[in-house]
Amino acid sequence: MTQAHPVPSGLRLERVVMVMRHGVRAPLSGEVPVTTRTAQPWPNWPVPEGQLTPHGASAIELLARHDRRWLASLALTRCPAAATVRIWTNTASRTIASGEAYAQGFAPDCRLTVGHLAEDRTDPIFEPLAAGATAFNPSQAIASIDRFTGGMAALVARHRPALVLLDTVLGCGHGACSPVDPPSLVASTDRRGIELSGPIRAASGIAQVLLLEDAEGMPRRAVGWGRADPVTIARLGALHAALFDVFTRSPYMAAHQASPLGHRIIDTLTAARAPRLDVMIGHDTNVTALAAALHVALDAPGFARNDVAPGGAMVIERLRDPRSGERFVRLYYRVQSLAAIRALRPEVIATPLAVPGCAAPCRLDRFVALLKARIA
Repeated sequence: MTQAHPVPSGLRLERVVMVMRHGVRAPLSGEVPVTTRTAQPWPNWPVPEGQLTPHGASAIELLARHDRRWLASLALTRCPAAATVRIWTNTASRTIASGEAYAQGFAPDCRLTVGHLAEDRTDPIFEPLAAGATAFNPSQAIASIDRFTGGMAALVARHRPALVLLDTVLGCGHGACSPVDPPSLVASTDRRGIELSGPIRAASGIAQVLLLEDAEGMPRRAVGWGRADPVTIARLGALHAALFDVFTRSPYMAAHQASPLGHRIIDTLTAARAPRLDVMIGHDTNVTALAAALHVALDAPGFARNDVAPGGAMVIERLRDPRSGERFVRLYYRVQSLAAIRALRPEVIATPLAVPGCAAPCRLDRFVALLKARIA
């Protein structure tokens, strides 16, 4: 099942750019350390830390099959030529594996190339701060984040009910939870980024792991020890989304986090020659930074607002009026619901996104001007 949005009458689909999060993965190192706030054992995963699971790969293949049908008007051959489809991933194993799963689902047995830098290199498209890709100033960043959030203490206060709920899921009612540092936001040692400590940092990764347990299809009795039903997981997702309020969603952070990515999008949309489909597979920070730069919110069933689903993507279509030659863009948030990922059901939702200040469909030149004005 998919919610399709036909190309408006009189327009033709020419190009598509997709910025996508990797699929369901095992917990990252440090997300659930052995001392993390509960004495109860965490579930075992079928792959090492941070890697895409077989279940996650299957869900990505389902998304790719949907995208192939959805984008049929791009008129790609059964095995698309390298010049027509470009799949580029970050260097983490989960993003590369997600790219390979996407390629297999999009064009089965065609051996589409999945490009990425060497695994020991930092790709500025996906990790611009670590790559030193912009003139990032941590003091300006922290000031912008404080204006956007009201400060770290206010951010924690807003999410206090979710923090209490997380303690309940963790079984912290009898003193099992470890202490948490007070909220703090400072420049990183190398001054290429910022470092957050305190309740949101401590809770965000745990909330994400609980969601990933559900998405992986673990038995209900194992998801949050039987205390994290879908409604609870969605509420706890606000703690993970709060991390993006710090790292990607303030105007300054969005401008820098989305900069190389945004320029790549502009190049693909405006170049005389470019792939018809350009898929970039990275992380939730990439999707949220782009959304923040464009002033749009990301909503999907089973997820908190702006908590990006595994495999969730921002999709930008370039359309052309063959009579006038004028070009336009349309934006979507393409995603599977949490329930669909869990059950590996072929249910995909493509939600239209309206960019403020850009009527839909948005003129390409207007879209480019808006995005350029909001990225470093």
